[in-house]
Amino acid sequence: MPALALIVVGNFAGYAVAGPNGLLAWGGYHRDLDERKAELARLEAERAQLRHRSALLDPKKADPDMADELVRRDLGLVRPDEVIIPLD
Repeated sequence: MPALALIVVGNFAGYAVAGPNGLLAWGGYHRDLDERKAELARLEAERAQLRHRSALLDPKKADPDMADELVRRDLGLVRPDEVIIPLD
């Protein structure tokens, strides 16, 4: 009986050290956390840019330059004597 208890405790200790959520996996978790923080910062910047663009298109106070840019780009309304310089 004591040998069986020792095997069970040893099994749990092995998983606590080398298991998928053990002590050896912490380095991978920190690396993943840093990657996720960088991705979150990129997504928050993109969200702020989209929020700004949507504020420029608010029907109550639309920015005429932004509306003109979108209409010309999406509908292809360009006069033959105009030159288009994409900024993206």
